[in-house]
Amino acid sequence: MQDTLRENNHNKNSYFYSFYFLTFFSFGALFPLLTVYLKEDVGLSGSQIGMIMSISPVVMILIQPLWGVVSDYTQKPRQILIWTLGFTAISGFLFSLMGSYVGFIIIAFVLAVSQSALVPISDSITLSYVQRTKGDYGAIRLWGAVGFAIAVLIAGWLSDFFSLKVIFYTFSVALFLGMFVVFFLPKESQTISVNVRDGIGTLMKMPRFVLFLVTTFLIFGPVFANNFYFGLFITDIGGTVTGVGIAFLLAAGSEAPFMRIAGKWIAKFGLHQIMISAAIIAAIRWIFYFFEPPLAVVYATTIAQGFSVGLFIPAALQYVRDLAPTSARATAVSLYTAVGNGLGSWFCTFLGGFIVEYYSVAYVYLFFGILTLGGLGLIIIIKQVDQKALLKAS
Repeated sequence: MQDTLRENNHNKNSYFYSFYFLTFFSFGALFPLLTVYLKEDVGLSGSQIGMIMSISPVVMILIQPLWGVVSDYTQKPRQILIWTLGFTAISGFLFSLMGSYVGFIIIAFVLAVSQSALVPISDSITLSYVQRTKGDYGAIRLWGAVGFAIAVLIAGWLSDFFSLKVIFYTFSVALFLGMFVVFFLPKESQTISVNVRDGIGTLMKMPRFVLFLVTTFLIFGPVFANNFYFGLFITDIGGTVTGVGIAFLLAAGSEAPFMRIAGKWIAKFGLHQIMISAAIIAAIRWIFYFFEPPLAVVYATTIAQGFSVGLFIPAALQYVRDLAPTSARATAVSLYTAVGNGLGSWFCTFLGGFIVEYYSVAYVYLFFGILTLGGLGLIIIIKQVDQKALLKAS
């Protein structure tokens, strides 16, 4: 009986692995190369590209909570996930048929609306499953990072062999395959509801929390915007589209090992020291790119993403959870995600487009470096405030 149960859980885990691999494979196939497509194949200006690419973060802030409401109301997250996967796949294909700036704006909005449902709803299903089976969410989610890293390499190679339009077809096919896998995910799933309004008043009265929100805005903004501009940077310094894929494979692939050891390093060195070290590495990387180093050197430095992103994300999440009162932890994490992933990403992506148009993509990375240095300064201030609070408490 026990062996049968273990075998069933193993089979279910395999479906989750496949789903995350395919979903993030689709993201990796499209978004890192989309700016290259819009610039080289379509001929849009930097500000136009920035406007198109900044739509998704804004939609995430505004629409994502509504998908949670729909999922909670219907209590059918799996069915919603199937429909949104199909609609996102179709929207991605339609993106390849657009030929005007206005058309790209419209389809980018439509794509973002359906895509914004994929991660939170699938995460709610997965978290419900691992809580019930005492599984490991991180071990499942890791396959998303693997899928993303492999996808950019494959999509880059296919684009060089055929044309850049292949990124849309790869995106759509991967999502349709993911939609098929969802049919095999567990039915008995309950969504995790987060009411952002609860606890906001309490959190906003905490200066350290507000300061940390600004910190995540300054540090995560460049991290997520880099996914859109790194492809342009690689091609600008002489790389091919396949080269973009190699760079993303190395960068995204380096995150997983650091995420695995993050818990041990945090326990050994402390949250503040890990965040400070990660921010320093990120700032050095962004400013280094401003000087447009040789392509081989850029490839070699992509491991810095593993150190900075792979360590900062788990450390920042733990800091937010530790800082917030127990009753407001879900709200704190929701705000932290919205400010860093949403507002920060939108700000850097939108402004980055204008910088590309009037200067060059190298100056985008100088901009990223300056913002990250600002975030580093705030972490140092937060560390000092936390140490004083600890001394008073003792």
